[in-house]
Amino acid sequence: MGTIIKRKRKDGSAAWLAQIAVRRAGKTVWRENRTFELRSTAAAWIEKREKDLAKPGALENLPIGETRRREVTLGDAIDKYVEDSAKAIGRTKAQVLKSIKEFDIANKLCAQIDSADIVSFAKEKLNTGVSPQTVSNYLSHLSAVFTVAGPAWNYPLDERAMRNAMIVAKKLGLTQKSRHRDRRPTLDELEQLMAHFLDRSIRRPSSVPMHRVIAFAIFSTRRQEEITRIKWADLDKEGKRVLVRDMKNPGEKMGNDVWCDLPDPALAIIEAMPKHASQIFPYSTDAISAAFTRATQLLGIKDLRFHDLRHEGVSRLFEIGYNVPHAAAVSGHRSWTSLKRYTHLRQTGDKFEDWSWIAEVTTRDPRQRKRSSARR
Repeated sequence: MGTIIKRKRKDGSAAWLAQIAVRRAGKTVWRENRTFELRSTAAAWIEKREKDLAKPGALENLPIGETRRREVTLGDAIDKYVEDSAKAIGRTKAQVLKSIKEFDIANKLCAQIDSADIVSFAKEKLNTGVSPQTVSNYLSHLSAVFTVAGPAWNYPLDERAMRNAMIVAKKLGLTQKSRHRDRRPTLDELEQLMAHFLDRSIRRPSSVPMHRVIAFAIFSTRRQEEITRIKWADLDKEGKRVLVRDMKNPGEKMGNDVWCDLPDPALAIIEAMPKHASQIFPYSTDAISAAFTRATQLLGIKDLRFHDLRHEGVSRLFEIGYNVPHAAAVSGHRSWTSLKRYTHLRQTGDKFEDWSWIAEVTTRDPRQRKRSSARR
């Protein structure tokens, strides 16, 4: 079945985009788009074109050269990119590419997309209420499609137009680099969170043991997704280390498995976890994120994210005397230079705070010991 979509031109006039897609065995084998001044004309074209394509041998005789490739839309290119990628695409990138297909630019023919169209898309995305940093991420993921489409499939996406659009978007303030956060939880905030989740564990033993997840995030410096992926088989107890699978880094993620050292408190928390599943922390990232967000809102803790616990953990390593190589062995940083931002130390008087109470309270049954009696 063909579809007709009403489009509003820049001059305020209306146009009608007629689309035809032919699917065989669950796959789209042919797609055509054409724009008309009148809806009735668009409907007549769809009816005639669908009859032509239904004739025996029609699909086999379709042109496969310049004419066919010029009728490919950006949405088609995105689908092709996802389908042909030999390496798994990360969840965030997949979500971004799927989201881009909901915008008007995805219905434009590849051959017709210029830098102005991409800049207009950036403006449209920014107007949805996201930050310029988010728009920058969208253009970055979209540029990967532009880079591959021409050399790989002979799709007429102009990579130079993409580069020019990214420059213009930056000049206009539509995009910005992600800013490093320096937010660290205070000791009072951590006490509130631990007390809250300890009480919840007593009242609801089946709930996610967030007091242990939070403590492990700090002492191991692991990201949320990394925590949920760690399996018992990935633990080297004798070597006091754990295999972190698909660790995030600028160049690669999937298949980037790294052995990371486990400080004693982190290892103690692991040993306190029951072996009910192949994962040490068999919980979804959504459940952890939702529980953490609800708790901070309930407790009135402002602007604290779960990922800030990693910052706290790495900074704490330096506060207790770790050198750069030793800290990198725990955090998994490949570049020691990138660890500089974690070296702003927090002191109470001339002594660093003793956090042994956090490790102690998370390795015990919460019904036997409450937080209020754990800290000394």
